[in-house]
Amino acid sequence: MITITPFKALRPEAQHAKAVASKPYDVLSSKEAKIEAQGNPSSFLHITKSEIDLPENIDIHSAAVYEKAKENLSAFVSRNILFRESKPCYYIYSLKMNGRTQSGLVCGSSVDDYDNGLIKKHEFTRPEKELDRITHIKVTGAQTGNVFLAYKKVESIDAIINKWISEKNCQYDFIADDGVQHSIWIVNDDDTIAHITHLFKTEVPASYIADGHHRAASAAKVRQALSGEVPENAKFFLTTLFPSDQLHILDYNRLIKDLNGLSLQEFQEKLSSTFDIKETKEAFKPAAPGQFGFYLNKKWFKLTLRKQDEQHDPVAALDISILQNHVLTPILDIADQRTNKRIDFVGGIRGLSELEKRVDSGEMALAISLYPVTIGQLFDVADSGEVMPPKSTWFEPKLRDGLLTHLID
Repeated sequence: MITITPFKALRPEAQHAKAVASKPYDVLSSKEAKIEAQGNPSSFLHITKSEIDLPENIDIHSAAVYEKAKENLSAFVSRNILFRESKPCYYIYSLKMNGRTQSGLVCGSSVDDYDNGLIKKHEFTRPEKELDRITHIKVTGAQTGNVFLAYKKVESIDAIINKWISEKNCQYDFIADDGVQHSIWIVNDDDTIAHITHLFKTEVPASYIADGHHRAASAAKVRQALSGEVPENAKFFLTTLFPSDQLHILDYNRLIKDLNGLSLQEFQEKLSSTFDIKETKEAFKPAAPGQFGFYLNKKWFKLTLRKQDEQHDPVAALDISILQNHVLTPILDIADQRTNKRIDFVGGIRGLSELEKRVDSGEMALAISLYPVTIGQLFDVADSGEVMPPKSTWFEPKLRDGLLTHLID
């Protein structure tokens, strides 16, 4: 069973919430972040992407960048943009997108649970990305990035959260520039806090990282690196826990730079040994597992796996694994999606038009649209102790940085 804790969030005054809230640091390049924060001195990007306030040619992993983040965080407090909660609280964070709402509990999750496998992973992490967040946490003394966790639905937890939302006023409520509504309630009643803590301790056997593997790994390694008596706050890291039935995973599509020296006819002949191929008049978005959309030479094709063996391996059953085993490795000579420079990834939030644009420009030769991984498949892979291929899941909507920050003093 998992351990969670309330915490004293560093958060914005209500009138500053919309200006402070920023997209997660890892979905924007430095250039995009600078444009996003232009004209907004309260944007949290000045802390999570602090290179935007330094010369353009600066190494984004240099000491000056992390020191600037620390300086900017202190300035936000001194300018009364951010303040520290007076007592440990839980927070309810609701996101509404395209008429669909998901509500999660913002809390500290136990580093021990992460180390002991009660917070389950489905991706490998990259050392350089871990080091970036480790350094950011150490220098600023803050976990600024929220780890998005899922858990298997528990009716009694739903009831508490829904009751609080219906009976209490929210602290923040705004619609961001992308049309997503963000609402946050403060759970500050001691009995309710104790009840929530008890329910997670007794009813939730595990949680699953949906988004934020590097943030979670970094928080754990910061705790390990601290010498002497470890501060209590450093034993936990910033998370938002969502019940699985409320989550929505989008497709995560692929772009291929070249056809590995094959002509279009040769490529189609190789594909036809495994797939039924049919040209479509419109962009093809797979409607079921085992379907794939291929776009090249300004044409879309629907590919359907002709025969799929029954899979007991949860990773092998994924469509991205089928693509890897039948197309990427044997035909296109792309054995490792993590390191091969001939493949790129596009989240489904950008739509199929983004795939067409990049192929039509000549930058890429082939686009592949995929059916999304399901939350059940994510749980199956994590429970098996295996990991998914890289860039398998894209969750929307995303939590905003800056609304709730966890200090590790």
